[in-house]
Amino acid sequence: MTSPNPLRDPQDRRLPRIAGPCGMVLFGVTGDLSRKKIMPAIYDLANRGLLPPGFSLVGFARRDWEDQDFAQIVHDAVEQYARTPFREEVWKQLSEGFRFVPGNFDDDAAFEQLRRTVEELDQLRGTGGNMAFYLAIPPGFFGTVVGQLKEHGLADRTADQWRRVVVEKPFGHDLESARELNDILAGVFPSGSIFRIDHYLGKETVQNILAIRFANNMFEPIWNSHYVDHVQITMAEDIGIGGRAGYYDGIGAARDVIQNHLLQLMALVAMEEPLAFDAESLRMEKQKVLASAQLPPRLDLTTARGQYAAGWAGGEKVIGFLEEEGIKKTSTTETFAAITVHVDTRRWAGVPFYLRTGKRLGRRVTEVAIVFKRAPHLPFSQTATEDLSQNALVIRVQPDEGMTMRFGAKVPGTAMEIRDVNMDFAYGGTFTEASPEAYEKLILDVLLGDPPLFPQHEEVELSWKILDPILDYWAKHGKPDSYESGTWGPESAHKMLAREGRTWRRP
Repeated sequence: MTSPNPLRDPQDRRLPRIAGPCGMVLFGVTGDLSRKKIMPAIYDLANRGLLPPGFSLVGFARRDWEDQDFAQIVHDAVEQYARTPFREEVWKQLSEGFRFVPGNFDDDAAFEQLRRTVEELDQLRGTGGNMAFYLAIPPGFFGTVVGQLKEHGLADRTADQWRRVVVEKPFGHDLESARELNDILAGVFPSGSIFRIDHYLGKETVQNILAIRFANNMFEPIWNSHYVDHVQITMAEDIGIGGRAGYYDGIGAARDVIQNHLLQLMALVAMEEPLAFDAESLRMEKQKVLASAQLPPRLDLTTARGQYAAGWAGGEKVIGFLEEEGIKKTSTTETFAAITVHVDTRRWAGVPFYLRTGKRLGRRVTEVAIVFKRAPHLPFSQTATEDLSQNALVIRVQPDEGMTMRFGAKVPGTAMEIRDVNMDFAYGGTFTEASPEAYEKLILDVLLGDPPLFPQHEEVELSWKILDPILDYWAKHGKPDSYESGTWGPESAHKMLAREGRTWRRP
């Protein structure tokens, strides 16, 4: 029997997957997320030929706009933030499917107009009745909007149609609120139609963690407690909170980043090999990791938090967190958080995972560092290896996507002297095609109904079970330590690792 033609094989992932007839309703079109990420990503998908010819985009906001006004907003966003070049013929076809509905989230008349608009686009553009509702709005409005979608029949579908809802983090602010949010969404949409966006999971390098581990036989045999000393996962920003005081104060670094991005990265690093690269298999293995995560008994010694103070960042003097506009002088919201997590499985017994994130740190970088144990026996003199540190495999998520391996090599010369050297792989230097933006992949996955990179409600709740005890402890014990802007966090974070004979990496 001959094998099927790969050009006709739907399982051949080398071929681009193009979304079928569909459209999207975007709530929150006036926000930075829509302007800087979602709208440009939709254009870039169209420019790459990955959207159907009749794709339609409906904006919903409290603005007195006409369709052409909304089209101009999208045009300006695309012109400024799109990854791919502007092409007039692509824009013309795409913009013909733009519509705008003005109104408040509790405005029944506006949602009736939205329903009529969706039905009209189905007839004019051939969307097939398939619609994704993207809630790029604060979580406090999720319940209202989802309730309106149900009330006005916008969530209803026939057997050959789909309706999906997309929500952005934060997925609640603790376990209880996350469960309430999940109940609200599940009351209107089935589980497979709810897409929780974690844009870090759409980054090429994050997905490359799976490729590195499971497509190469050289890494998996040493990916365990026999060889790994510890794992550091860092997401550092050199900027402050900017104009996000209203969102950030009361949320903090741990809720904003650790609960979703970093714990998801930890799950990908620590999980067992899935049966297949599909949503159910990946979800099952990630859930096992999160369910087996344990916190050390002494949270005072194994966690750290801080607030940035005035200092220097990017060559200029900057103010501290408590001096930012909109922040109360008595705020105890942390802008830096570091925690220790143990994964209680046979593979990872005794290996600490150190997770840290912060604003106004030394530089903008996100990386996963697998730090290996020292060789049990070195047949060299101590002076020969005094400059030798532990081997490490560092996966760089941003900004310069790639991977670095650190190992010891002999210095040229007659003496036996060993120093660290780095072997580097950079996406930009190896592949001619630029990596698509995370939102391009994630939006396309929503339209395709392919959710392997989207955390489900079980993962969200397990993540809160890990973080809630730390947040409760911090709430009852003092306030965050201060750290100077441009440094790598408070002294308590460095002591946290020093107690165990380790140090944080300086990316």
